Amino acid sequence: MGMASHMKTTVDIPDGLLREARRVAQSEGTTLRALIEEGLRSALAHRSQEANYTLPDASVDGHGVHSQMRDASWEDIRALAYGDRL
Repeated sequence: MGMASHMKTTVDIPDGLLREARRVAQSEGTTLRALIEEGLRSALAHRSQEANYTLPDASVDGHGVHSQMRDASWEDIRALAYGDRL
C-alpha cells in the first residue's frame, strides 16, 4: 500500500460559485478541498461513462431479409414500404 501524493495547484473559480461551494461545504461539515475533489471525481467518472457508452442491442427476432426482398432494389423496397403514399 503506497502513500497518496498531493499536488497543489491554482484554479480560477467564479466568485459566486466559490461562495456557494464554501456554504455547502460548511453546511455539510466538510472542507472546500473535499467538496472540490468530490466534484472533480464525479465529473471524470461521468465522462468515462460517456466514452464507454455502447448502443443497446435493439435487434428483433427473425430470419433476416424476407426472400422476396433479398434481391430487391431500393426503389422496390421503398414502394413496398410506402405504397400509394409516394
